[in-house]
Amino acid sequence: MTASEPVDGPRVLVVVATKHGSTRGIAEAIVRGLADCAAGRELGLTALLQEAEHAPGPAGFAAVVVGSAVYVGRWRDPARNWVGAHAEALRERPVWLFSSGPIGAPPFPPDEPHDVAPLMQLTGARGHRVFPGRLDKDLLSFGERAMVTAMRAPTGDFRDWDAVGAWAGEVAAELRALRPG
Repeated sequence: MTASEPVDGPRVLVVVATKHGSTRGIAEAIVRGLADCAAGRELGLTALLQEAEHAPGPAGFAAVVVGSAVYVGRWRDPARNWVGAHAEALRERPVWLFSSGPIGAPPFPPDEPHDVAPLMQLTGARGHRVFPGRLDKDLLSFGERAMVTAMRAPTGDFRDWDAVGAWAGEVAAELRALRPG
């Protein structure tokens, strides 16, 4: 979908900040899940995915989903900066947040990112979900490889596509419940 396509149903902006592509993959699945789930089809919902560095403001969108990869317990700067720049407009519409980063079983690290509580308060977000990520040492810089080796972080793709799709369906169902009529 492009920003100029006419649509009948609600438009959802999905904004993502990724470093090595794993979180973008989750955001792509959310975009598909929003449109393809029963509530999304019923609403005629469409979703537009944008990288945080280039994302438009939320004007013209019925709802917004913002997600970020998490490094050292924090969201990436582009996502935090985008939320900060559009906080007032975000408070005027339904917003959901997601984070990608814990890896392995049990999840490592187990804690919620430090940024989430202040970002939820700033945006009035209706919810936040943490999804497991992917750690591929071949995509990492020398310094990143040294850090994950020292931390004994598990490598592999731990993304849970069923959980991502289910959450997208929950978001679409909430949007359907919010519609007047």
